[in-house]
Amino acid sequence: MPNKPETDVAAVCERLRADGVDVVRVSYPDLIGVDRGRDVLLDELPAAAGHGLAFCRAVYHTSPMGDVVPVQGGLEAGLPDIHVRPDLATLTPLPWEPNAAWCLGDAITPDGAPAAESPRAVVRRVADQITALGYSLVCGPELEFYLCQRDAGGSWQRYANELGNVYVVGRKGDPQGLLLHMLRQLRDAGLHVTAANHEFSPGQFEINLGHSGLADAADRSFRLKSAVQEIARQRDLLATFMAKPFNDEGGSGFHVHVSLAGEAGGNVFGDPRGPDGLSALGRHAIGGVLRHARALSALLNPTINSYKRFGPDTLAPWLVDWALDNRSAMVRIPPDRGPGARMEVRLGDATANPYLGMAAVGAAVYIGIADKVEPPAKLEGYGYDAGKAGMLPLRLPDALDALEADTELSGVLGDYFVTSFLSYKRNEVERFERFVTDWEFREYAYHL
Repeated sequence: MPNKPETDVAAVCERLRADGVDVVRVSYPDLIGVDRGRDVLLDELPAAAGHGLAFCRAVYHTSPMGDVVPVQGGLEAGLPDIHVRPDLATLTPLPWEPNAAWCLGDAITPDGAPAAESPRAVVRRVADQITALGYSLVCGPELEFYLCQRDAGGSWQRYANELGNVYVVGRKGDPQGLLLHMLRQLRDAGLHVTAANHEFSPGQFEINLGHSGLADAADRSFRLKSAVQEIARQRDLLATFMAKPFNDEGGSGFHVHVSLAGEAGGNVFGDPRGPDGLSALGRHAIGGVLRHARALSALLNPTINSYKRFGPDTLAPWLVDWALDNRSAMVRIPPDRGPGARMEVRLGDATANPYLGMAAVGAAVYIGIADKVEPPAKLEGYGYDAGKAGMLPLRLPDALDALEADTELSGVLGDYFVTSFLSYKRNEVERFERFVTDWEFREYAYHL
């Protein structure tokens, strides 16, 4: 594999062939972050790089159950094609698949333009707008997930389901040693992972990614989720990033550490002379995220299940607030200053499409900087007193309404994308409201 990105397809093929690679996996994210793609024989890679790989555009509008949701550009247009071109600059090893490499792809419409609902296109659009202000957004993502194993009846139960293994390492909380295996495989895939640990709940783990620019951090987060799920399948386990898969345990978060770099590359989020050691830019970034927090929820908490993760005493945010080194706040400012100055946006859950969640945060930061938005007074104490700040949405329909009403944020993200996302997610709400749940049968069937 080349140490530096190389985009000349003939040279790439020659290098891969010398390394024994004969297949390249080309992946791209759909609207909800599912890894779609195709495995391409190395001899066919030049053709794929030239004209792209044809897919039905409605793959962006396909539900987790395989239904095509009526979103613009899909059913109404006769299910046209997009072409996904391998982005050879993202080529990495695929350590868990022998003789294979892996790259991301860009979705192009027949007129040669990026597909407007493509999550990679959305995050790049936001990154370009921040660049136009003279800055770049630097992100360090943290993703939590549960591992599950089959029980005797064939149902999924938590892996290593023992209480109290908070932040333990080794086989005590991970008897198969899977987390350490994952960490090494992800490193070898070039994803710039830094650390991993057992999280608070039984069978729950977290993997941290090193910080990088907005678009690259989104790429690596998407690939991490795909890789974790695939490596777990090789052990006959299920890795789920579902926000709250179990009633008796906490949910899984997608926290993003965010700072700003100036044109010279240095961190400009902090300022030792500023209030709380933050620069005016840093404060405006915080202000933008808080001003648009309700709309951000639709993209950072994008499922019906997402809102079951929220509530008092959950360590998931409940209010639109910020604080210094306080994990009960929606935006936490870690104690580091200087090159380490940053904010941790704790709103997201692990089901968020990393591209869309991070693009949404970037869009809010962009608005905060451009409009010089000052944040409100910071939280003092514990952040679950509803009298201290405004509430976040507690239902997906309310978050979708907030996103639709936030035309400023939509303008940065792209109106076509936002319209598509709202159509897709409102269909999800409609389908859920018609579905009879186990809870309803348990609650009503015997007595009523």
